[in-house]
Order: sequence, then C-alpha cells, then structure tokens
Amino acid sequence: MRFGLFGGARSSGASSSRAGPVGDSIGYARYIDYVLEAEALGFHSVFVVEHHFTGVGQVSASLNLLSYLSARTSRIRLGTAVVVLPWHNPALLAEQVATLDLLSGGRFDFGVGKGYRESEFAGFAIASSEASERFEEAMAFLRTAWRSDGRFSHHGRYWHFKDVVIEPRPLQRPHPPFWLGAGSPASIEKAAAEGYNLLLDQVAPIEVIVDRVRHYRNQCQRAGRAPGSYQIAVARALQIVSSEDERAEALAVRARVLGAIGGLARGPGAERYYNLTAEAASELARDDAPLLGTPEEIVARLQRLEAGGVDYVLLVDPTGSREALARFAAEIKPHLEA
Repeated sequence: MRFGLFGGARSSGASSSRAGPVGDSIGYARYIDYVLEAEALGFHSVFVVEHHFTGVGQVSASLNLLSYLSARTSRIRLGTAVVVLPWHNPALLAEQVATLDLLSGGRFDFGVGKGYRESEFAGFAIASSEASERFEEAMAFLRTAWRSDGRFSHHGRYWHFKDVVIEPRPLQRPHPPFWLGAGSPASIEKAAAEGYNLLLDQVAPIEVIVDRVRHYRNQCQRAGRAPGSYQIAVARALQIVSSEDERAEALAVRARVLGAIGGLARGPGAERYYNLTAEAASELARDDAPLLGTPEEIVARLQRLEAGGVDYVLLVDPTGSREALARFAAEIKPHLEA
C-alpha cells in the first residue's frame, strides 16, 4: 500500500486574522516543511487543493505552490486535487502544467474537476450551469494541445485559439496522468471510460469506498483498460490518539471538519453529514471513514481497505502535524507496505 498527502497550506485568511503577510508566509512555510518531512519518511505523493475567495486562507494558486515544491523535493510526486478547469484559460493552463511537469522531472499528477462552490463561480462571474460544458471544452483543448505535433486551432463555445502551439512540452508523454474526483456511479463510469485515474473522497465509509473501487475496476475492464494502466487513490482523515481524552478531542475536530465539507458526501447514509447536528456528531465514534484512533485501530481500518482493493491512501491531517506524520511512518506504515 502506498501513502501520500492530501490538502494544502493554510494562510492566515483575509477575514480571520490580522497576522498579515508574515503570518501567511509562516503557514506556507510550515506546510512546505511538512511535505519535505513526508518525502524524507518515504511518502509517495502530495495532492493539493484549489479554492478561491474563502476568507480562511485555503490554497488558491496550487500550481505555483507545487512549482516551488518541485524545486525543494526530488522524489515525491506532486498532484492537484483538483484544478477547477472552468475558471482557467486552457492555453495558459496547458503551458503552466507542462512547465511544472518539466521542472519536476515528470513528477506531476494532474487532478481536474468542474467545481462545486457557488461562491467561487460567482466570484469569477461564471455561471455554475456552464461548469460541465466548460470542463469538457477545456479537457478537449488540453488533450489536443499536448498531443499536437505543431500548431493547431480551437474554436469552441467558450474559447477560440487560432494557429497556436503550446510550449514547452510536458516531460510525461503524451501528458501527465489525469485524475478525476468522482463518487456517483455516473462519474465513476466517466472516469473509467475517458482515461482518468480515480480520486475518492475522505467522507465515504469503507463499505462505500470498496463498492466504488469495484465499480471503477469493472468499468475499466469494460473500457479495455488493462490492470496496471490506472490508479485509484482514496483520501482519509488521519487523527492518531493515545488516550480517551485525545479521542474526544479528535472527534470534536472531526465534527468541525464535517461541518465544512459534509455536503460533499454521496451514497448511502450521506445525508447525516449535511448540516451536521450535535446528535449526529455524537455518532461519529462509529464512523469508519477517518483513520481516527490508536495505531492498532488505524492499521485495522487500512487492512479493511486493502482487503477491498485499495492500495493507495492520501492522508488528510487537519492539524498538519509533522509528529503525527512521523508516528504514522514508524507505527502504521510498515504494517501495510509490501
């Protein structure tokens, strides 16, 4: 089983702190140190998010951050989870991605999505109803741009480019691996049919994850994709505890996290995460989605995922603790590696 990181740096946030640029830089510096520690400990990858206008300091320029990390690292793979295509000029994006792939020595994984936060679409003055069409047009342009041997033209509904050539070429040919965040049967089938690797969320319980993995693999077989030609990564929250007091504190943190991202849950039982109530939060101790517990409990949950076909887990630590990362590497990771 391989392990990576999922998430990103957190600056002070324009509306939540008066720390200013110094505080912002410390947040990013700590995250960079966190990634460097992960590489030293043998972690496989880091996938960073993209969000805008949040007021809480989430990563907005993921490719910039990864470009810096590419110069500070030598082995760990660098991914996006995800770049929201409707908000980007696809020609500029093709150039930026290719440059990052080149500078990183071919270590880039390109996770893409169509977006879901209405506030972000409103901020960019783009109708969310256009998201799917904009996504598909951008993907068509990117595939053409990186496969083209020379100049080409593109005339779509939203973008027009005449006699252009995309430079530089990405090091990975014909392009960096594509990843798609998916959860519904239809989106999983799309990922399998159109050549995407699969990113699965941190909220779904183990049983649902295993069903999604099985469905994706069946659909890949139907599409003629051989085993080994695709990857599946599953995000999981990481909260290691050593006492019941620490467990209670971790569950409180988990409740706050789900209060922010619970709306992303899909599948059986997902509705309990929407507008999380105190009563629902009290039931989180029975939720098997997070890697929350003692090292022994976490190993057991990972072994259940492994038995269900999961071999790649992306850790989401809400505290960004280098100590927890080191403890995972020492006490948990060895039990799951081949």
